Amino acid sequence: MPRKRANGEGSIRKRENGTWEARIQLGNDPVTGKPIRKSVYAKTQKEARCKLQELIEKKNSQNYNQVEDEKLTLDTWLDMWLNNYLVDIKPNTILQYESVVRLHIKPALGSIPLKKLRTPVIQAFYNDLQKKELSSKFIKNIHGVLHRALDMAVRIEYLQKNPSTYTVRPRVIEKPVSSIDTPEQKRLIAVLNMRPIGTILLIALYTGMRIGEILGLTWDCIDFENGNIRIAKQLNQARKKGQKPEFGTPKNGKTRIISPASQVMKLLKEQREYQNEQKEIAGEIWNEGHLMNLVFTRPDGSPYSDAIVWKEFQRILADAGIEHHRVHDLRHTFAVNSIRAGDDIKTLQENMGHYSAAFTLDRYGHVTETMRRESAHRMEHFLDSL
Repeated sequence: MPRKRANGEGSIRKRENGTWEARIQLGNDPVTGKPIRKSVYAKTQKEARCKLQELIEKKNSQNYNQVEDEKLTLDTWLDMWLNNYLVDIKPNTILQYESVVRLHIKPALGSIPLKKLRTPVIQAFYNDLQKKELSSKFIKNIHGVLHRALDMAVRIEYLQKNPSTYTVRPRVIEKPVSSIDTPEQKRLIAVLNMRPIGTILLIALYTGMRIGEILGLTWDCIDFENGNIRIAKQLNQARKKGQKPEFGTPKNGKTRIISPASQVMKLLKEQREYQNEQKEIAGEIWNEGHLMNLVFTRPDGSPYSDAIVWKEFQRILADAGIEHHRVHDLRHTFAVNSIRAGDDIKTLQENMGHYSAAFTLDRYGHVTETMRRESAHRMEHFLDSL
């Protein structure tokens, strides 16, 4: 009994009209998932076998898993990329990508066949976004999403090169960090000490931890004996209906250990006592859900959300007589305070969880420049006194 050929080997059959058909499966259509087959016809079996061999050789030298140009639009490819190629990306980041694709890239470029997408078309898209007065940073983010999607298309050989590589984007000018000055800090701390949620914000001010890292902090990450806090995760907020908040890795994906001021550890001990009191009061209604052992919980044991913290922070600012600030500005304030207190940039980088000391220096260089000028003035007064 002859051996049955595998799909890659093709098949030969005699047709009812006496001619011969050679058939081979070239791959699968990435849009529909259905097999892509190719048939050739011949008058004799020998001729059909020769044509089949040619098909096999052609298949081995080309990538037939690619869909025809007219089928695979940028719109379709973006859906494939979002669904299949972001397995290493955080859920909230994927939601941001989906929003950029849906609101900006697809309406402008989605109908263009992927292989016909050219640099001038993308450049015109960016220029149009600038005319609509979108910020340079947001245009940079849109480019980042599109470039990443097209780069994957290059890597799996849907494209030969990335047409977004040589586009020109408007220059992003980083706004100076906004920190809270010393007199305002004193007023803010006074109000924070009187609010139940105040400890969360004081921890942000005294450690520079991101608010997601504070909300995701669990008791097993606090070493009271040695005065250390291990920052190994953050709380990712629910962004879609029906979605639950989940633990995620820190922003740069790396765990870090900080040794904050003793006042911070004192606040955390007080928080533990306060939480135990809340548990006793709540009794059976205390419900941590799937997020166990959190340091900061609401009166029923559930986690805080970014929105709750932000709203309460705005009320606190108003009560302290301070103009609008973001919660994230507490982190910037910690960094500025650290530099003024004499911390070196490498130590600050590690405490903040930045990916490099160069980034930290670039972000807070204006503070060190001010300190250099102040140092020069002090030296000048000293020399004058000689």
